[in-house]
Amino acid sequence: MVRSSVLIVAASAADLEAISGIYDHYVRTSAISFDLEPPTTAWRREWFERFSDHGRHRFLVARDNEEAIAYAASVPYRPREAYGPSVETSVYVAPSHLGRGVGSALYGALLSELEHEEVHRAYAGIAMPNPASVRLHERCGFRQAGYFTEQGRKFGRYWDVAWFERGFPEVASSTSG
Repeated sequence: MVRSSVLIVAASAADLEAISGIYDHYVRTSAISFDLEPPTTAWRREWFERFSDHGRHRFLVARDNEEAIAYAASVPYRPREAYGPSVETSVYVAPSHLGRGVGSALYGALLSELEHEEVHRAYAGIAMPNPASVRLHERCGFRQAGYFTEQGRKFGRYWDVAWFERGFPEVASSTSG
């Protein structure tokens, strides 16, 4: 259960150091991320500038006592314009806060915000095996849409990736294209 002191808000530049620490942990220790090296501070700042507090591309954090302990984001799914109503989502929780419901609450908040935007589908790639992430995504309304074998190579081996999708209300149908 999420403690009452956990607050979910739009990320700020002040959160970037904590966010980098969370993500860098997974880069170094797992195949959850296919990055082989942690992103640079400059890259992270540039990445942060792509988000807004409205629209399809959001960046939320969960804070406990003013410190970011988890984050969730929605980014463009693919660069071509026709993919515009689709986003790719992710959620990362500090290892010290796993199993407390923070990820579910945060991801739920992100998806709730996206329901009011011009988003038709959200996609999430999960390096397998990862039963906790599969359960999280299924609880949040995602269903498995595809499975790619040996899609990425990290730590001297190939990893399969299951792709999940979640539909949204037909808000995006009112857009041109």
